[in-house]
Amino acid sequence: MGTASASSRKADPRTPADVRAERAARNEGRPTLAFDGVTPYVAYTGVDVLLDLQHPRTREPAELSFIVTTQVMELLFVLIRQHWTAARAALEEDDVPAAIAALRRSTAAQDVLVQSWDLLATLTPVEFNRFRDALGESSGFQSYTYRHLEFLLGNRSPALARPHRRMPEVYAELRRALGEPSLYDAALRLLARRGLPIPADRVERDWSAPYEPDERVEDAWAEVYADDRPGNELFLLAETLLDTAERVTRWRERHLAAVRRSMGAKPGTGGSQGLAWLAQSVRRDVFPELWTLRTRL
Repeated sequence: MGTASASSRKADPRTPADVRAERAARNEGRPTLAFDGVTPYVAYTGVDVLLDLQHPRTREPAELSFIVTTQVMELLFVLIRQHWTAARAALEEDDVPAAIAALRRSTAAQDVLVQSWDLLATLTPVEFNRFRDALGESSGFQSYTYRHLEFLLGNRSPALARPHRRMPEVYAELRRALGEPSLYDAALRLLARRGLPIPADRVERDWSAPYEPDERVEDAWAEVYADDRPGNELFLLAETLLDTAERVTRWRERHLAAVRRSMGAKPGTGGSQGLAWLAQSVRRDVFPELWTLRTRL
């Protein structure tokens, strides 16, 4: 009895590829149509939960577009954060090729993020006004997933984590992010380890403070750009960082344009001056010395 039971529990010798091939043969090449319970697709993706998260508060059809677009952006924020975090870790480990690969994956997600504004491109002020009051004090500024991205870029202030202090896990993650080098900080630390003249106060500093441009950092990047051969991985890193930075600016510009088109210069729902506040964000360069260096070269 015990032997038979043990025998029945023997591992299936078939590989997953074998199982898939057998299933295809059994189905004569057609998709499986019968399942016990939900389909494996639903179980894996959680799409039933995902599609139950849209709850418009008005009868204005454009509100659904607004909600779906916002949720798509939030998912992309999560994906981009994963890539930027991986890139930062690779830089701290002196693995420049891995950092470049992670950043290139992130730019593909950033392109989709920028294009997602197209979903709201036709939102008129009249349509927006029909559901804007239903937002209450809700604002994209309150997105903690986006705040993580800004912290990774170096746009930091402990006050920016404060809106989330009533969410202990989220607040702890943001506070932890404030105490770690940003993506750009990690790049500068790498340059210093490679012998480039990065100032000591850029290698170790109060990471919670926002990054401030430094002409000496520009000098170090100038040395990198002096050797633009394809094999210079630091040059490739610099250009890939700028690819990332440019897409951040594009996203901010599209955000500004969308707000200007849908509500003009009215105050924002979250307490800001709306258009004027967003314009300040657009003017803030990401990885600033990589931009100012262009004039010098």
